[in-house]
Amino acid sequence: MEGINIILRKPPYGTVDASEALRHALGGITEDLSVNLLLIDGGVNAARKGQFATNTEYLSIEEGMRDCIDMGVNIYADRTSLKDECVEVQELIEGVKVVGSSEIVEMLRSSSVTMIF
Repeated sequence: MEGINIILRKPPYGTVDASEALRHALGGITEDLSVNLLLIDGGVNAARKGQFATNTEYLSIEEGMRDCIDMGVNIYADRTSLKDECVEVQELIEGVKVVGSSEIVEMLRSSSVTMIF
């Protein structure tokens, strides 16, 4: 199975980057691709449980993240970014895996396609 890496570096609200990353991840899965969604920098905030987007013009990213996990997207949060963004592992949606930079580098090396949001 061919694979794709999607990197989300931006926080989940304020731009369409998180929504577009999720849309592409779900599209890849429906095309029988192996999809890794890598959350780096502010992107790790997309994996927080209990998101409320009621005071924004955006829909909650949490539901889309759960859909991705349910459909088979591998979601990884960068350990260093979690620390930098003050996100605790127990705050993450169930199914998100915490990895280090060396593991992320290996994922990027093993895939011919990488998208960055």
